[in-house]
Amino acid sequence: MDFIEELQWRGMIQDLMPGTEEQLKKELTTAYLGIDPTADSLHIGHLVSIMMLMHLQRCGHKPIALVGGATGMIGDPSLKSQERILLSEEALRHNEAAIKKQLSKFLDFESELPNAAELVNNYDWMKDYSFLNFIRDIGKHLTVNYMMAKDSVKKRLSTESSEGMSFTEFSYQLLQGYDFLHLYREKNCRLQVGGSDQWGNITTGTELIRRVEGGEAYALVCPLITKADGTKFGKTESGNVWLDKRYTSPYKFVQFWLNVTDADAEKYIKIFTFLTKEEVDALVEAHRKEPHLRLLQKRLAKELTCMVHSEEDYNAAMEASSILFGNATADTLKKLDEETFLSVFEGVPTYEISKTALESGIKIIDLFTVSAPAFSSKGELRKLIQAGGFAVNKQKWTDSDATVDGSSLLNNRYILGQKGKKNYFLLKAI
Repeated sequence: MDFIEELQWRGMIQDLMPGTEEQLKKELTTAYLGIDPTADSLHIGHLVSIMMLMHLQRCGHKPIALVGGATGMIGDPSLKSQERILLSEEALRHNEAAIKKQLSKFLDFESELPNAAELVNNYDWMKDYSFLNFIRDIGKHLTVNYMMAKDSVKKRLSTESSEGMSFTEFSYQLLQGYDFLHLYREKNCRLQVGGSDQWGNITTGTELIRRVEGGEAYALVCPLITKADGTKFGKTESGNVWLDKRYTSPYKFVQFWLNVTDADAEKYIKIFTFLTKEEVDALVEAHRKEPHLRLLQKRLAKELTCMVHSEEDYNAAMEASSILFGNATADTLKKLDEETFLSVFEGVPTYEISKTALESGIKIIDLFTVSAPAFSSKGELRKLIQAGGFAVNKQKWTDSDATVDGSSLLNNRYILGQKGKKNYFLLKAI
């Protein structure tokens, strides 16, 4: 496989330096990607860059993931309107370990082959580098004029709402440039990849290598992924879509991909999967013929959930989806963990009831009218039960005089009521 050719048809190249393609064709090339360790999980905004490293390794080249422990203490000004809160070394080390664990799902760090992936942390080579030595050895090679000409600096300084830029942030590109120089020297790293907002920082590194070592190094960046309406990719009303199930459940992860627009799905299926061009073209054609089937969205959700989590998580998430949109059984409902259960029924009317009173037993009519006013009258509920239109925990209820007790609680806390096919409400026992 040809790395550049593969990325081009997938729409994953925004810009690359002259000579990059020739370098990759000439020999096994080591390339690195910088990751900001501001959290102990990556989110789907990182996936584009991770996919680049995966393609790189699949094409026989060597990927290095650089966790920016030192640069993370400063904060990259690119696309930021204000300075960030800085992290402690303890927090950064914790985040580094968590990120490596996640990256191990995508990259082969254990291979015996020369293109095995590596993880490095720039804090390891910066922590003992004195300020005086750094500005003497590195700072003298780049002019202030050169650094001021970078878009990330110009945009920040020209924004009316900006309070300017601290020297700490201004020095960021110099530190990132030194990372490239260090990896060039120590790991024979010749290429840096990243998002297009990193172009200025990456080319600072290639310039530093040229001036200090007289060497050639290269840059390749992918476009920043946006949605069809121009808004930021990967954000929902509740925030980032994380790769760690502690922060975004597999159910919510699946739902994110199932709900993307057709236009976005056509773009994302190329970027976020390893389907071949022929497979993608056939899938897009089939989707356009029957868009209501949402074939692209379903394939996206499956490919990504299996890659980021597991096939088991994907199947469980789809089974959870069937509770709302299909003919799920009471057994399906009982298998859901509390987080997924609440995700599925997010936004449905919820009523609090007494757990103590429930354990003694409450008549179904009283439970859903007096204890929890889900129905305006007992007569309304009685008629619905007689007509076969009422269910508790996905089981049709036929006896309006029957009693409900604590054994009906799901996750020892909830009872699910259902009026007709699509109207749900929750009772929460406290």
